[in-house]
Amino acid sequence: MNLINKKVTHKLFGIGSIVKCNDSSIEIHFASENKKFVFPDVFGKHLKLHDKSVAHSLEKIIEKKEMEHNEEERKKEEEKKLQRKNQELRWGLEKLMKNHKLHSESQMVFWCDTEEQNSSFLEWKVFSGVIKSGNNKGKPTKPIRLHQNSAVLLTAIDSSMPEKDRRILGVYMVNEDFIGKLCEDGYIPAHSKYRLQLTEQESDQMPFWKYYVNERTSQKMTWNTGKYRYFDNLWMAQILLDIAELKSDPKERELAQQFFEHFCKMNLITAEELPKPNGALMRM
Repeated sequence: MNLINKKVTHKLFGIGSIVKCNDSSIEIHFASENKKFVFPDVFGKHLKLHDKSVAHSLEKIIEKKEMEHNEEERKKEEEKKLQRKNQELRWGLEKLMKNHKLHSESQMVFWCDTEEQNSSFLEWKVFSGVIKSGNNKGKPTKPIRLHQNSAVLLTAIDSSMPEKDRRILGVYMVNEDFIGKLCEDGYIPAHSKYRLQLTEQESDQMPFWKYYVNERTSQKMTWNTGKYRYFDNLWMAQILLDIAELKSDPKERELAQQFFEHFCKMNLITAEELPKPNGALMRM
């Protein structure tokens, strides 16, 4: 819009003529001197254009700018609300983590079916399943014992093989800020660093029942039903130590050793005092 030489009337300075105008300021020549104002804010309350057609067009521009300004302010306010909400959530998580008491069996062993043997390592997460009965039937199961000190062990067994031949496929720590009792969707994501997958040859050397035992039936190796079990923190440490010793690739071996040390730290385990594996296979 060309406003140069357009006549205006100002409440204080009277009639004048526009001599300069850009997106943020306007300069007007009055009888005695030139004055600069903020554009387009000066129009409306303080300044009026004589040309009604141009004034109408200018009103539309001002309305549009006001709408854009209001939208920006709304977005800023929404962003502030979101930041406050996220901050409150962080404080809540920090409080839960700070006050968390270690459970002696806060590790999970997961039974991967054929499809999950691939997807678990591609997506680095598992699904805890759904509740089978009661008021919450159909809702995802909350892995309530899992916390930032927990690891998930991935296992599998060929349908034609006996349970004693269940093998370990891999293992990961849960995501850094994961808290099982707050998990609404049932998915348990992996830590960004501490995650290990075994080769088929390595897996054959890591039988699950070397470490795991049901104390009530110590010589029986049965899974029965369900996708997962909780098990002892010490057993997971034994598994991680053996994986670290099993790995031949230098980088993988170093990561496995770091994983083991991090796990022991998170679970207050002294590596030097870790007992030897004594699972059901070792008691036969």
